[in-house]
Amino acid sequence: MTGPSIHRNLLAWVMGALALGAALLIGGSWWVLANEMDEVFEDNLKQVALAVAHHAGAGSPAGPAQLAQALPRAFEEYGRFEFVTAVWSLEGRLLHSSDPAVHLPFLSRSGISQVMADGQPWHLYTVVLHDRIVQAAQLASERRVLARETASGLVLPTAGLLALIALLLALALRRGLAPLSAAAQDVAALSVEALHPIELRGHPRELHPLVSAVNDLMVRLGSALSVQRHFVADAAHELRTPIAALRLQLQLLERAADAGQRRIALAELGAGIDRAQHMVAQLLQLSRLGPEAPALQPGPVVLGELVREAVARFSARADAAGIDLGAEVAGAPVVQGDAAQLASLLDNLVDNALRHTPQGGRVDVRTDAPQGRPCLEVCDTGHGIPIAERERVFDRFYRGAGQQGVGTGLGLAIVRAVADSHHADVALADAPGGGLCVRVRFPPS
Repeated sequence: MTGPSIHRNLLAWVMGALALGAALLIGGSWWVLANEMDEVFEDNLKQVALAVAHHAGAGSPAGPAQLAQALPRAFEEYGRFEFVTAVWSLEGRLLHSSDPAVHLPFLSRSGISQVMADGQPWHLYTVVLHDRIVQAAQLASERRVLARETASGLVLPTAGLLALIALLLALALRRGLAPLSAAAQDVAALSVEALHPIELRGHPRELHPLVSAVNDLMVRLGSALSVQRHFVADAAHELRTPIAALRLQLQLLERAADAGQRRIALAELGAGIDRAQHMVAQLLQLSRLGPEAPALQPGPVVLGELVREAVARFSARADAAGIDLGAEVAGAPVVQGDAAQLASLLDNLVDNALRHTPQGGRVDVRTDAPQGRPCLEVCDTGHGIPIAERERVFDRFYRGAGQQGVGTGLGLAIVRAVADSHHADVALADAPGGGLCVRVRFPPS
């Protein structure tokens, strides 16, 4: 069962928050503007009433001198009109003005216009009748004052509404993105002890690729940890034997009764130390070839030089063991790879061959490039490896039947790890005349 879509869920919550915020903003703006407009219209009504009263008072028997006493107290508040009215004859003679202190210009055409009177801009509306011309004017500055008052009245309510909308959007985003938090909690619940996969059911489909990738990572991590645990357990088990042998040889050395026995015990102790040192070195090599190992430092590696250097390193040992160790280089094959790792691969192959070749035997190290694929090959005249065991010998610490006291069981595991990191193939075959051939084939140059 798939959980709700993040896209639809987030869209619904955000649109709901925006709709509510828009409704609040429109309602708040309407309330503020309605109050402002009420004040404007009330002021206009007062101005019109005062203008009409002034006009009526000018023609009354009491005369203009008594006008201030006849008007209500509101006249004192609006002693200077925002609106000025004037009546003209068709010839341009001023018949009446609601504020004689304002000298409006005479216009003989109807309509709205902007004029200057007494150095101030006015909005003027003119009506031409059959016997007179009537004008009504308003100061332009009054309109600007009205705009500023309206705008200032909207600042605080708008800021408050915007803060409320931001809060609503934050809540909507938090609610809409809640599935991400749930997925994050599921990932945080994973640990080395609990690498179980996260159930896709209940998570939105937009998170399925991410959750699947995390599950795949957990599987790979679990496999790597399992391999590591087995490797550590096997290493501890394998190291126990040489350490016990070293302790026994040390005891034999301590109990030696004469110089001859001491020499024999010292020789066996030195050989045991060499075996333990060899195993530790191979364990270190394997640790550097794991999944968490640093990336390769590829470069051109001439396989012919690699073969000659390896034969030179093992020649003294081969002579001491009575084994004919030789090199055969065909052409000059070059591969892109890590020179140190490839040298380790070849060293382990030659070391294995020397260990399993009896005195008087032969070990040949070759390199060629058939069909454009560079190859390394090490052949010996030892006992070989039965076909049934040729795949298992690449497992760590595996030693075939009859080989329990020979080697560490790590050499071919190192060879396979280095070959895999260089995308090379490792094949085992019977050598001509008996023995084993190990062939490592690299990708085409």
